[in-house]
Amino acid sequence: MTVDPLALQRVLDGRWAQVRDEIRAQMDQLAFNPDPNLSTEEYRALTTENLRLLADTGRPRQGFDPAYGGGGDVGGVVTAFAMLGYGDLSLLVKAGVQWGLFGGAVQVLGTPRHHDRYLKPIMEGELLGCFAMTETGHGSDVQHLRTTATYDPATREFEIHTPDPGARKDYIGNAARDGRMAVVFAQLVTQGQSHGVHALLVPIRDESGAALPGVTIGDCGRKAGLNGVDNGRLTFDHVRVPRDALLNRFGDVAEDGTYSSSIANETRRFFTMLGTLVRGRISVAGGAGTATQKALALAIRYGAVRRQFADPATGEEVVVLDYLVHQRKLLPALATTYALHFAQSDLVSDMHDLQTPGAEGDEWRQRDLETRAAGIKAVATWHATATIQTCREACGGAGYLAENLLPTLKADTDVFTTFEGDNTVLLQLVAKTLLSDYGRRIRRLDLAGKARFAAGLVAGAVAERTGLRAVVRRGDIRDRGYQRWLLVEREQHLLANAAQRMRKALAPGADQFGIFNGAQDHLLVAARAHVDRIVFDSFAAAVDRTTDPAVRGLLADVLRLYALSVIENDRAFFIEHAYLTPGRTKAVTQAVNALCGRLRPHARTLVDGFGIPETWLDCPLLNGEREPGSPMPAPSRDEPSDLASVG
Repeated sequence: MTVDPLALQRVLDGRWAQVRDEIRAQMDQLAFNPDPNLSTEEYRALTTENLRLLADTGRPRQGFDPAYGGGGDVGGVVTAFAMLGYGDLSLLVKAGVQWGLFGGAVQVLGTPRHHDRYLKPIMEGELLGCFAMTETGHGSDVQHLRTTATYDPATREFEIHTPDPGARKDYIGNAARDGRMAVVFAQLVTQGQSHGVHALLVPIRDESGAALPGVTIGDCGRKAGLNGVDNGRLTFDHVRVPRDALLNRFGDVAEDGTYSSSIANETRRFFTMLGTLVRGRISVAGGAGTATQKALALAIRYGAVRRQFADPATGEEVVVLDYLVHQRKLLPALATTYALHFAQSDLVSDMHDLQTPGAEGDEWRQRDLETRAAGIKAVATWHATATIQTCREACGGAGYLAENLLPTLKADTDVFTTFEGDNTVLLQLVAKTLLSDYGRRIRRLDLAGKARFAAGLVAGAVAERTGLRAVVRRGDIRDRGYQRWLLVEREQHLLANAAQRMRKALAPGADQFGIFNGAQDHLLVAARAHVDRIVFDSFAAAVDRTTDPAVRGLLADVLRLYALSVIENDRAFFIEHAYLTPGRTKAVTQAVNALCGRLRPHARTLVDGFGIPETWLDCPLLNGEREPGSPMPAPSRDEPSDLASVG
């Protein structure tokens, strides 16, 4: 079976294929693989220059409301943003801060008075800004931020104040060097009463770049990665801003200090506000995905030409990708990357349909979007961290050299697991939503339904104890339907048992925190099982709608490898709960090995299908792909001579 990489690329490019092609054509003008020897200031200056070049392409404005000069293509701009992950991740993050977080907050939390004044200069990159949410003392627990915004009716102003060192805004992108304004999240206080966290626009620098009175700006300095991004710290000493600085879509303050909101419940209002910012979380998952694709492209192409150890039968050295252990390192990771790509594409498409200006609101679809975004962001960024490390190891010493791009990918993506939501906290949010939905379904059952449900739990427990389940449901391990059954059963089993444990928290006088804390490990596993299943479903749907028979056949094998890898990695669960016998799990491992061998001839095609331009992969690591006998490339000016100087 021969598969055309371009035909595969068309399937992967999906709904926004035209956007992807435009980005591939436009982005060659940017310094996508910056010199790793740049100083911090040089790298920041280059990143800012590239940010302005990016603004000049007009691409960032495509995600904003057409009424203010935007293109209204929310999904297209998130897709374009993710493609920056093939190149310089500092540019990706700085662009995300400017147009996704800062500009996005103004658009979705503000009202026409903010849109009229600020959206155009934000879109054009004339007004660079920050998203000042995280504090030294509070990162994940946003609801308890300590910065205050106190309204003074006498002057019709808010007073922004940092009450203690723990309330300092920390790790804020664009703050240390370039930002002139910040969206500051603070506890809103008026008429002596706190109304929870709200966002306000606060100028932090004047036109010359000097900090404004009352604003102290610090520099986080050199980081492990992303050193083209100027992360900084902000403190406010009774800084005054006008009443209309409040981004007032969900809550407003009248001139006399009266607070009003269309959402009376403070907690619900808070989570509604955060829900509108889901685009940032989705964008991080997309950037992690493209960075992972780039790492795999480098490692698989290197492995396809690198030779080590002779075959005794022929005397010829063996290509390292022909070793099963090397295939085991890279091909299941590649299959998972494909699966997450299709899940991400579905997520972006649903977000576009929900958030495009003029779209009708749908509370339940929005809630589902937020849950999937949290889960996929966590899984995609953890996968990126693990896979990029594996790719580095798969390239040996060459993979450790900065010139070969992998160390930079590793350093730059490391923080993805904790920004835009700590992954562990995000999976807890997924678990809480799943439990709420589970409880709602149970409450809707009539008496007969509840009886059947209870009987099912008893029958499941008996089947687990006796091992009957594995005998009754014994399918072909290679069958997609059977694979899905195993993933669904795992998800439902873990969720039902988590719900049973959490029911104790409903008893009078129960230690609710202690019960939840004691079940956290179970909840995280249940949430992960849910994400694995929805990722599988997205991939399966993509296979089914593929019309090219050769591409569909190849993708079907990649899907099988993804599913069986998930099952193999959690084989302890399937054995422990009698879904598989030990003998059947051996068959799973054999099937994974067989699929690795089956996909080995297509490994290069699978990474070429990502459509990463060669200029974005250019590094000495791939020089081994040159024809034998062709001249070695000239050394770079920074490359040391192999000969020590004498004299």
